Amino acid sequence: MTKINNILNEGFQTLKKSSIKSSKLDSELILAHVLKKNLKYLILNDKDEVTQDQIFNYKNLITRRSLGEPVAYILKSKEFWKNSFYVDRNTLIPRPDTEILIEESLRFLKRNDRKLVLDIGTGSGCIIITLIKEFPKLMGSAIDISKFALKVAKINAKIHQCENRIKFYQSSVDNFFKGKYDLIISNPPYINNYDLKYLDRDIINFEPLLSLRGGYSGLSVLKKVIKRSSDLIKAGGKLILEIGYDQKYEVIKCLKDERFYVNKLIKDYANNYRCVIATKYNK
Repeated sequence: MTKINNILNEGFQTLKKSSIKSSKLDSELILAHVLKKNLKYLILNDKDEVTQDQIFNYKNLITRRSLGEPVAYILKSKEFWKNSFYVDRNTLIPRPDTEILIEESLRFLKRNDRKLVLDIGTGSGCIIITLIKEFPKLMGSAIDISKFALKVAKINAKIHQCENRIKFYQSSVDNFFKGKYDLIISNPPYINNYDLKYLDRDIINFEPLLSLRGGYSGLSVLKKVIKRSSDLIKAGGKLILEIGYDQKYEVIKCLKDERFYVNKLIKDYANNYRCVIATKYNK
């Protein structure tokens, strides 16, 4: 019979040969998923035996990972903020850098605020659902152009028991006209067409290009979000955007043109500008 440490090592070596950067952790996460256990269990019980069915399932998933498929899609799950979200290939995988948008929202919102929040390009719904869970009296709307992404977001809203506090709409940002919001938050596509081909194979071969492609300059969707937000946001309301590392000046100009005051820009963990916070002028 095969033991946990043996099959783990086999998976690790397979991923290492395929130049998977996180081969050790990925092999552990996949086995924990197959065994329906946590990582701590693998460490404390590394001499336990695994069944033939478990070995078969594990090797199949390791093969998928060795071909570049992200672990989050294999496990159908990704951690974001304090919660776990269902993900599949219809949405981007939530990333730690996007948690900056949550951190900045926490500075603006108060515990018992009865405010309205709009999430533009909601994807998995991780941003709006996280905010709704943090603030019990908050109400939200979320839009996405993809009906398949919205299906994922609705699944997550149900998992996290907040589906009654979020309205979902299939719409492009420039065709959305419902409501006036205290806070608009968005992680739109902002990668320019040239840079797309240089993304890691895990991203370019598996994650939806619709959620990545920002046009020739990378700013085409961002500009639409800012322009439409100018009409959707209440006077004095906040707009929080995730942006590309080299888009600072263009985004600031666009915000000022649409009568926003730029409060601050926040850098990500790699020391690149990643988030901008702006306030809508009183009319």
